[in-house]
Amino acid sequence: MKNLVASSNAYLVLILLKFTMGIIHIEGIIKWGEKEERVKFLVDSGATYTVIQRSIWERLGLIPKRSVELILADGSTIIRQLSEAIIELPSYGQYYTPVILGEEGDENLLGTVTLEIFGLMLDPLKRELRPIKAILKLFNAMNV
Repeated sequence: MKNLVASSNAYLVLILLKFTMGIIHIEGIIKWGEKEERVKFLVDSGATYTVIQRSIWERLGLIPKRSVELILADGSTIIRQLSEAIIELPSYGQYYTPVILGEEGDENLLGTVTLEIFGLMLDPLKRELRPIKAILKLFNAMNV
């Protein structure tokens, strides 16, 4: 009976999470050189890097720097090219960030590396971006 109750509670938690976890989009501007493109990003706290759709990075003239292997949600892997761009998020500023050069079918995603560069995190329950509390460990030579 205990296992059935625990199992039911776990199932209920999964159902609640499914309804409370939401998709959040944010408007941004991707810049390179004298060019810029307004885009809508899906904020994906499960993605390491920001992804830019092929049509956009080609118009901006972004150049691949190196290849990276990425693990998808189903465990499979893909290879994509990594570059860099300036991303502006209104009211949060603009910063250089690494970006994945998307291929056919890839969507614009705002990943955790870029979020952390901006000092932001995704609050999945409130479905909003908020400032992170940065942690810094100081080294004290006297306490060695």
